[in-house]
Amino acid sequence: MSEMSDMVRKMGLFGIGVISLTQEKIEEFSQEMIKKGEMSKEEGKKFVNDVLKEKEKQMKDIEHKINKRVKETLEKSGVVMKSDISALERKIEKLEKTVHSMAKK
Repeated sequence: MSEMSDMVRKMGLFGIGVISLTQEKIEEFSQEMIKKGEMSKEEGKKFVNDVLKEKEKQMKDIEHKINKRVKETLEKSGVVMKSDISALERKIEKLEKTVHSMAKK
């Protein structure tokens, strides 16, 4: 098990996940571990950075999943998207130009 996983386990985070942590709580835990002699200041800094990176990764992953689910739901519901309307407007403009050029002949 990696040092990061061991520290996260010590914090009891496997159940609640890293996302719910604030930077303040992460730093507080790191300082506590440094005081107890369980990690050096350098390890503490690395730990805080690693946890914050993991938190950001998990948040992006959740955001991606939510966006994907919303898009799928909208597609299933038949709601017209702005991109669909824009594509139709371009087609209409092209057809109007074709009709005008044919009318001139």
